[in-house]
Formats: sequence, C-alpha cells, structure tokens
Amino acid sequence: MSKPKPDNRSDNAAKIKVAMDATKRNMEAADEMIARTDNPEIKADLEAKNERREEALHGMEKERQQEARHKKEQY
Repeated sequence: MSKPKPDNRSDNAAKIKVAMDATKRNMEAADEMIARTDNPEIKADLEAKNERREEALHGMEKERQQEARHKKEQY
C-alpha cells in the first residue's frame, strides 16, 4: 500500500479567497437579476440563494483566517 500524501496547506488560504471572490460575484449577479425581474418566485429564489451565500462567506472567512494563521505558524 502506498502512503497518503502529506497535508499541504500552503495555498489553502489563497484557494479560499478565490472561492470567496467567486461567491461575491455570484451574489452581485443575483442582485442584478433581482433588480431586473418582476417574477416574485425568481426574486425569492435568488434572495434565498444570496442569504445562503452570505452565510457561506462568513464560514469561508473564518476558515481563511485559520489557514493564514496555520501558514504563519509553519513558516
């Protein structure tokens, strides 16, 4: 059996930042769609998605900070 690769966390904070940026872009696009549509179902769906995205951003930020601290401690 081969050994598992060691955990490489050196770029995790950067990867999380990329994911956060993409989530923010998705939120902005959804906000634009909300402003342009008159369909209440679509508005409600997009608003709910943005609420979930906002919650996800908070979690990603905490994780990014943890990864940045870990990297600082390791190097």
